[in-house]
Amino acid sequence: MQIGPYTLKNKLIVAPMAGVTDRPFRQLCKRMGAAMAVSEMVSSNSLLWGSEKTRRRASHEGEVSPISVQIAGADPKMMAEAARYNADQGAQLIDINMGCPAKKICNVMAGSALLQNEVLVGNILDAVTTAVDIPVTLKIRTGWDTQHKNAVTIARIAEDAGIQALAIHGRTRACAYRGEAEYDTIAAVKAAIKIPVIANGDVATPEKAKYVIEYTRADAVMIGRAAQGRPWIFREIDHYLKTGQFLPSPNVAEIHQVLIHHLHDLYHFYGEYSGVRIARKHISWYTKGLIGSATFRHNMNQLQTAEEQLAAISTFFYQLADYGPRLTYIEDEEAMAV
Repeated sequence: MQIGPYTLKNKLIVAPMAGVTDRPFRQLCKRMGAAMAVSEMVSSNSLLWGSEKTRRRASHEGEVSPISVQIAGADPKMMAEAARYNADQGAQLIDINMGCPAKKICNVMAGSALLQNEVLVGNILDAVTTAVDIPVTLKIRTGWDTQHKNAVTIARIAEDAGIQALAIHGRTRACAYRGEAEYDTIAAVKAAIKIPVIANGDVATPEKAKYVIEYTRADAVMIGRAAQGRPWIFREIDHYLKTGQFLPSPNVAEIHQVLIHHLHDLYHFYGEYSGVRIARKHISWYTKGLIGSATFRHNMNQLQTAEEQLAAISTFFYQLADYGPRLTYIEDEEAMAV
């Protein structure tokens, strides 16, 4: 798949997720097989660019190319300025957020709320593509609600504006993350435009990735929540798409090492105090469904230092190894807590 001058090594892209796709997570997913990872969204409000949070989101030091930064806002001029700012900070691709369903984003008529105003969509896309000389991509949903699915119209506006790739989540803004994603709209968009289309929504297994690509004819799939605590999903899907065979699940020792490496990156990136607190959700995702994990996660949330976190994780994984070299997931983890 080609986006501007960048040829992606496979069909797998990490979805932008607020509070998740920071630099440590993006780097990890790329090491685990993702071809590209889109950053957390950066506000188009220039008053926020000097904040510590925005500086971190605009940090790409050591990140594998291509570096994609997502911007969010509803004012064409401010969005153009945000695109220029992030290009100057090292972004190689600018992604425009018109897919976020969060109320705090939609309440200011940004994110997927923009899908209600097709004229404004065109003005924003024209402003951003004119402002920078690097490729601009767009993330949308199928529409505002199930009675107003206008993704095909938005896609044509995007193509006319010079957008170089379009990602579509297979739900409307009103659906949020409820129910199941639908792929007919994505297939219709792919048939209507010539630029690359990336399918997003409920891609959580190698078989589902293959099905979605074949059904929609999409050029790639974008994976979000399924990668939380399972960054190896990218190598598993890539291997399956290329060979039709399943990779064995990672063993206990490898996952232990992946998690420890991830945590060290978080501590370094955020500092120990914030890193320990941000790490808690990642630790929860890595261990959810494992034998004894309910008690482990409860105790983990009481720990205050990196040293305590690391020691508790090592103890937990050494205990898991007693059950065998492969991870054992259970349905009722509370009943099996040890």
